[in-house]
Parts: sequence; structure tokens; C-alpha cells
Amino acid sequence: MNGLDAAGYACLAPAAGLGGLRWLRVAQREHYVAGSVTRFAWRWWGRVPGNAALGVAGVAGAAATGTWRWPALVTAAAVAVGPLGLGLRGRTGRLRWTRRCGVLAVASAVLAATVVVAVALGVGEGAGLVAAATLAAAVPLVVDAGLLALEPVEDRVAGRYVERARARLQRVRPSVVAITGSYGKTTTKGYVAHLLDARFQVLASPRSFNNRGGLSRTVNELLVPGTEVLVAEMGTYGPGEIRALCSWMPPRVAVLTAVGPVHLERFRRIEAILEAKAEITERAEVVVCNVDDERLAGLADRLEADGRAVVRCSAGGPGRAGAEVLVEEGTTAGTVAVTVRSVRSGEVPLAAGVTPGTRSNVACALGAVLALGVDPAAVLDRLADLPGADNRLEAGRSERGVAVLDDTFNSNPAGARVALAALAAAGGGGRRVVVTPGMIELGPLQARENAAFGRAAGEVASDVVVVGRTNRRALLEGLSAAQAAGEGAAQARVVRRREEAVAWVRATLGPGDAVLYENDLPDHFP
Repeated sequence: MNGLDAAGYACLAPAAGLGGLRWLRVAQREHYVAGSVTRFAWRWWGRVPGNAALGVAGVAGAAATGTWRWPALVTAAAVAVGPLGLGLRGRTGRLRWTRRCGVLAVASAVLAATVVVAVALGVGEGAGLVAAATLAAAVPLVVDAGLLALEPVEDRVAGRYVERARARLQRVRPSVVAITGSYGKTTTKGYVAHLLDARFQVLASPRSFNNRGGLSRTVNELLVPGTEVLVAEMGTYGPGEIRALCSWMPPRVAVLTAVGPVHLERFRRIEAILEAKAEITERAEVVVCNVDDERLAGLADRLEADGRAVVRCSAGGPGRAGAEVLVEEGTTAGTVAVTVRSVRSGEVPLAAGVTPGTRSNVACALGAVLALGVDPAAVLDRLADLPGADNRLEAGRSERGVAVLDDTFNSNPAGARVALAALAAAGGGGRRVVVTPGMIELGPLQARENAAFGRAAGEVASDVVVVGRTNRRALLEGLSAAQAAGEGAAQARVVRRREEAVAWVRATLGPGDAVLYENDLPDHFP
């Protein structure tokens, strides 16, 4: 091995290590889904100014290493510093050296080293250096290859925890209320647990523990003898996941809150999302559906045609006529009228945090109560203190007297509309500000939906602060459209990071003003 080869290897190895740290963090933040690292690499290298040129230099250096040796140093430099803006450890979502992360790091390094050694021994040392430079430039692909290679191993590891959870469920034997939907899952879970808590020993899966790892951990660590009802949120990134969850956690009651374009980037079709969510019904004794959602109304029809027990729920929308549980706005502010199987209650107080857009979650929660054999009339008094869900349109007030709406968790088009309506009603007639990076994982609808959101925000707000680059163009196009149509005159402000937006809000707004923080993206997004 000559000196230039040695220098090339000596530079490429640590550079690939630094690059690997960045992409390991992305893998961790994206729940170790194979393919996600490469998808994010495309966004970072292709969309952030300066990164495209840096990426081209890195790839060109790897290609030229076959002719000369020194271009390997160019590749090493590009991989070590790029992509610009993607930190090694991160600000909002730091890399955590868990067992799984460590195993992935080792597996990725071994895969790359094996390829380089095999090429060097089989073809020659020069070809080995070319392979090293190429793999350094393609670290995201190497990490994704590691994820694919480890899938069987991780399945076996997770399977042990699942078997423990299955055994514990069989010993304790709680009635499982399983909840899914494109949005509204966590809020409805909290409502169901709260309504049942006065009559049963209830356990609800914490936070957004809604996948195999989170739910098996919930059962193994928190399910105790005497628990009568387990309220479990179930999410999915693809077909078969909810079916697999229900195979060891079969629900007595399945609740479907809504179907929308959330995760459309992964599913490609709304119909595929509905099919994946509908897996929760396959083992359930009773299915609770929000029939104001036309897709779930259709699902309810199909289930009933197959002889399944269905509880239809409505908040006074399109499914009102056939609903067994109907929750309508009362004539007195802050109240609702509840109708259960044609029996109408008097008007009852409703918790202040419940908006018109989340009344369907209340209806579904009461539907779950009914499905468990409890008369919803017996728990109506608990509607007055329904719990809110963290970062889901939480209302507060800053020290300076600014009304603050925190809707930073997992924004979606329907929820964003509700949030803008809440902003319009907030404050004391002063400035109304929207701070947002826009909505993500909407697939082919993402640009259109963010442009529509930008336009709607421009009609409501005096200022819209656009955070980051992910949806900047679409949001600004929507704001411009609102101004051109004379429907709004919101001032657009562009910042790189949420911290900059928060600093501007604190320095600018005061009593009588209001701010809506709509969605928040961790810093592995560009």
C-alpha cells in the first residue's frame, strides 16, 4: 500500500464515522425504519443550498479515485462536514446510544469494511480505496442496509418482550379498548380512560406508546393484577402492523377516530390507510366508528353487513342521522347535548379544552363506554373535566400576557383548520401570529395541503413565521395567494429554527396578542 492509499484510508474512515453519527440519529428518530435514512439524505443533499455542490464534490471525488488517489480526500472532507445543517448529536432530538443504536452502528461498519476488504483482496488495493470512498459517500445507504440486515434479529428481540406481554395479558385478563385513526388517537385514549376511571381500574398506554415496543413495554411494566380495562393506542406505518398488535392484544372494543392523509408518504393511497386502520376491527367484539368521516361511515356499513356489532358516533356532522351516540353543541356556551340511542340528555358542561373539532373524540369515547356495557349517562358528569393531551391545541398565557396555543404535535390538515379557528377566537383583538414548519408525511398532497394551510393562515393571522425549509415554498405560495386575492395581509417571516421564531414572539408580542405554534419538526428535518 503506497502513501496516498494509506492517507486516503486514514481520512475516509473517520469521515465515514462522523457521517455515520448523523445518519444513525436520523435512523433513531425515524424509528429504525429501513429506507428512511436514504429518504432524508435526499432531502438534505438536494434541498439545502450549498449541500448539492458539496454532495457532487463528494461523489465526483469517489469516482475520480479510480484514476488518482488524492480525490479520496475530497470525498472524506465532504462526508465529514456535510450535509450542512444536520448536526452530529442534534438539538431537539439527540442521538441516544441505546442497545439498538449500538448494534446498528457496528453492523453498518462491519458491512462497509467487509465490502472494502473483499474488493481490495479480489481486485486490488486501488479498487479497495475506490470502494471505501464510494461507501463513505453512500453512508445513508450503508445504514439502511444495516437496518435491513438487522430486521430479523430485532424481530426476535422484540418478540421476547411481546411473549412476556402476551402471558401477562392472559393472566390479568383486562378488557382491551384499542384505538386507532389518522389523528385523534391520543386525545380519545385520554377521554376513554377518564370516563371509565370512576368505575374500573384502568390503565392507558402512556404518551404515544402505540407500536409493538411501546405497547409491550406498557403491559410488561405497568399492567398489574386487578386492572380491568386497558386502553391502548395503536399506530401504524404500514399494512399488517395493527393486525400483528391485535394478535397478542386482542381488543374487546376497537375505536376508529378518523382517516386522513397522515403518513400518506408511506402508504401512497388514502384507501391503503383505511385498510391498515381497519385491521383493528378484525378481532374486536364491538367496533366504534366516527361516522362523520365518510370513509369510516362506509367501513361501518360493511362491518354491519357482515353481522358485526358497530357503535356509530357523531359530533353533529354528516353521520348525525344514523349515530347511536351523538354529541352536539349545547345552546349554552361550554355545554353539549348528548343523545344515546335516541335518548337525549340535558345539556352538560364540557371541559374548556374541547373544541368543536374534537367533539367527535368525545363521541367516540362515549361510544367505547357504551360498547363496554356502561350507560354513558352515568359518566356524563365527567365530561366537565376531560383531560387535554400534551401539545395538542393546549391553551395558555405567557408572562407577558400573550395567549399561547400549543399545537406542536403531529399536525394534519383537519387539525390545522381547527387550530386556526381557535387562533381566530383567541387573544384580545391584537396581533395573531402563526409559527409553523408546515405539515409533513402527506406524500403527493404535501405541497398542496401546505399551500392551502398557508392561505388559510394568511386569512386569520397578522404574521406567519415559517420555520425551516421543508415546506417553506408551499407555505409562502399560500400566503401570497391570500394577499393576491385580497383575503389576508399577513406578514411572512422566514427563520431557520424554531428557537429564532420563539425569540421573535417573545420580543414582539404583548397583552392582547395571540400566537399559535402549529406543528414542530425535530432538527433532522431540513
